[in-house]
Amino acid sequence: MLQTAITPFSNKLTSPLTKRGISVLQINLGKRCNLACTHCHVEAGPKRTEELSPEICEQLITLIHKFPEIQIVDLTGGAPEMNYGFKQLVAAAKATGKQVIVRSNLTIYFVEGFGDLPESFAKNQIRVVASLPCYLADNVDKMRGTGVFDESIKALQWLNQLGYGKDPSLIVDLVFNPQLPSSEKFSLAPEQTNLERDYKVFLKEHFGIVFNNLFTITNLPVGRTKLHLERKKLYASYLQFLESKFNANTIEHLMCRDELSIDYLGNVYDCDFNQMMNLPAKTANGETLTVTKLLEADSLDLISEVQTAAYCYGCTAGCGSSCGGALV
Repeated sequence: MLQTAITPFSNKLTSPLTKRGISVLQINLGKRCNLACTHCHVEAGPKRTEELSPEICEQLITLIHKFPEIQIVDLTGGAPEMNYGFKQLVAAAKATGKQVIVRSNLTIYFVEGFGDLPESFAKNQIRVVASLPCYLADNVDKMRGTGVFDESIKALQWLNQLGYGKDPSLIVDLVFNPQLPSSEKFSLAPEQTNLERDYKVFLKEHFGIVFNNLFTITNLPVGRTKLHLERKKLYASYLQFLESKFNANTIEHLMCRDELSIDYLGNVYDCDFNQMMNLPAKTANGETLTVTKLLEADSLDLISEVQTAAYCYGCTAGCGSSCGGALV
């Protein structure tokens, strides 16, 4: 691919990328995780110790209680279940009638001390969004570690036994993302509806597994994906590929427009990717935000314009990409 300059993402927009009313609070509880996946944009792992503090946790609980417009509390990590504050935040969200999403790696259920999670999730009607980047064992283990596929299958069967994927109140979704590229033969995720059908047929026939939705997510050049691309000398050409697939129809549906992303230190970002790249959300006068400032202002709507960067092309390429899968 020819080396040409990346067009600033903001130049692709016909108008500023504005924030709408906030309905999603996504909280990254920390970087502790029992896995160290090759594509992890958080760069989480067993040796990481960063996690939510009791003080920030209390502020987040206050935030959840204070603002009824928050409809979804989306807990991520690391393995969110391993980090401080997980149970407290679930309890606060459930007490205020909000939907709780847990972005689970599934294998955490087999780590000592976490075997009660599936039953707890079912009791609290937590929506489980689980990474399963392929329905073939070799591909999953290559990205996520040896044995991860087998444990993921056992975990999904466990959730099915509890009613997940069958009971309308117990939702389990799977996440697909492509293999990391090793050459300039780049590709986006396959069409989501067709791939979901393939997943459902294969997992039902081979393992008796049922699930609700498949979300296709583009590998954004952030975290370990960025490091991989830089090692392969593919970073610039991958960004060019993503820019070449820019789809203006995705802009209306971008997740950053109606969510706040909070890190374990209480800082506020427009999305999880900006959080990992340390690009904080800003008010109209350029002030960065924290949970403390949101509470002091008694408002979630202090951000007028979303902060953008070149990696935003990942969310707007092809059918688009978000924490809830394809956008168009």
